[in-house]
Amino acid sequence: MKPLSSAVKTLAAELRLPIYQPERIRDEAAQERIRALDADVMVVVAYGQILPASLIDAPRLGTLNVHGSLLPRHRGPAPVEWAILRGDSETGVTIMQMDSGVDTGPILAQARTPIAPHEQAGLLSGRLAELGARLLVETLDALKGGRATAMPQPVEGAIQAPRLRSEDGKLNPATMSAEEIDRRVRAVAERLGCWITIKGIELKVLKGHVNGDRGEGIPVETRDGVYVVDEVQPPGRRAMSAAAWTRGRR
Repeated sequence: MKPLSSAVKTLAAELRLPIYQPERIRDEAAQERIRALDADVMVVVAYGQILPASLIDAPRLGTLNVHGSLLPRHRGPAPVEWAILRGDSETGVTIMQMDSGVDTGPILAQARTPIAPHEQAGLLSGRLAELGARLLVETLDALKGGRATAMPQPVEGAIQAPRLRSEDGKLNPATMSAEEIDRRVRAVAERLGCWITIKGIELKVLKGHVNGDRGEGIPVETRDGVYVVDEVQPPGRRAMSAAAWTRGRR
């Protein structure tokens, strides 16, 4: 399998820094190669594999994780999406010392940011990435100078942000409120896709809004109000405005 590229890898290549991408981090050869660096600190960001304790504890100052939520809220692989799905008004970034648990390590620093009413997960993720990068640099500087203090995570408020499933993108106006549909579209439409059946046709919903000005969107009666579909992608066709799809059907 070809290793994935990223902005970090691209910049590292431009700076002629060594790049190593093991397919399985639990392979002993991979761990030995990383431990041989004798690093002061290791940083993990959105990494899809579980690190063994022997690797987490190897750096002199430990291993830091940049997590896209205000821990202990939203532990797990999809914190940004679940912050929107659960209707949170704010979220943020946490820099923590990793331990053997899933996002359970002691907290070194946090930064908060509000979630805008119509903000989608992609835009929010980008903002959190910038916020997290600045906070990480500050935290590393404090760690180097001996000014960083890790505080255990509080027991109260711990909640999971499990991996998203295709079912999370299914929209059912008969059982869901307009607000719930809006949160689902903003949270998972870009990553998984959201689907709704209108006039017997299953449409992929890309954007919409709750009540307010209906404009040329498609109003959908929900359990408690109206959700307006603004942008769709019909089966086998390109993305288009809801108005264009409606005109095409005429």
